[in-house]
Amino acid sequence: MFEFRLGVDDLATTWFGYSPLQETVLSLRARIRPGCYPEQQRWVAGWRSGYTALDTALLESLITPLGFVPDFLTPRPPVPRPDIATELAGLAATPPEVARTDVLTAYRSAGNTLPLVLAALVDDPPALVARVAGALEAYWTRCLAPAWWPRARSVLEADIAYRGRRLSEHGAEGLFTDLDDRLSWHAGVLRLTDPHPATKALGTTVDVAGRGLVLMPTLFALGAVTDLVQGGPPVITYPARGKATMGEDTETGRRPPERASALAGLIGAPRARLLILLETPASTTELAHRLGVTPAAVSRHLGALTAAGLLERTRHGRSVLYRRSVLGDGLTAGGRGAAGG
Repeated sequence: MFEFRLGVDDLATTWFGYSPLQETVLSLRARIRPGCYPEQQRWVAGWRSGYTALDTALLESLITPLGFVPDFLTPRPPVPRPDIATELAGLAATPPEVARTDVLTAYRSAGNTLPLVLAALVDDPPALVARVAGALEAYWTRCLAPAWWPRARSVLEADIAYRGRRLSEHGAEGLFTDLDDRLSWHAGVLRLTDPHPATKALGTTVDVAGRGLVLMPTLFALGAVTDLVQGGPPVITYPARGKATMGEDTETGRRPPERASALAGLIGAPRARLLILLETPASTTELAHRLGVTPAAVSRHLGALTAAGLLERTRHGRSVLYRRSVLGDGLTAGGRGAAGG
């Protein structure tokens, strides 16, 4: 169990963020451990032709059999929404000996031997760094950037928007206990229980001591985990809320639950579908993908629903996220009753 002791100043400087580089690296888990990430398998299948042309042996060696990754591949982001080009440049500038140590530590802590491709590179750390950085950049460019990342980013942004609302309505206890079942909060102490064999025996108390805390949603964690090795504020990574929506068909747009039909006669089918989907925050682009229509069409309906008081809108970074208002929640609850009766 890990315990984080947070004072008032630490709570005030706690912030949320995500890392495109971290999501790039951790997405390799979906290929290596498909049963753990069923919502990603349609994407993995779609990348097949582009992926096979890459340095696949090296890419897949970056995930140990227990799912660990070398620390230098997932550095703590200095800002909430770092640019992938900046992160890749930072990765390429990793001190070679740091990269070598992190690779060896990841495999030794998991009790595994190095794959052949890494065994051939660890004694030439500069070559190791250059080849890893190049392989991840190519993987990002060919597989993730065109369609997967815009969708993934919307899910991460929606999670952060929800957490902000949770904090404002329920305070620190409501925020932390809602992040993940492994987390609990009491009297200024945040506890994280990690059942992983490599960490569950550890007992560590961390005085955050004015450094703040970084909370990072990800699409590729099965539960909350922490990183106490890197310098700077402690970081907790947790499963993003809504990650299951990555399994929806973005070409035809999976239609929302049947209860939307109960609203269609009142506000029209397109707006009913949007209202049902917006139980969790989403952007115009994300909604267009999910419904298989143009962003312009979605924007018109969102404007009408917002003007009617059924939606709220919030700006997060470069995105505007929409979510049902209290009035909208009440209307969809009525739709559920009509559909079920």
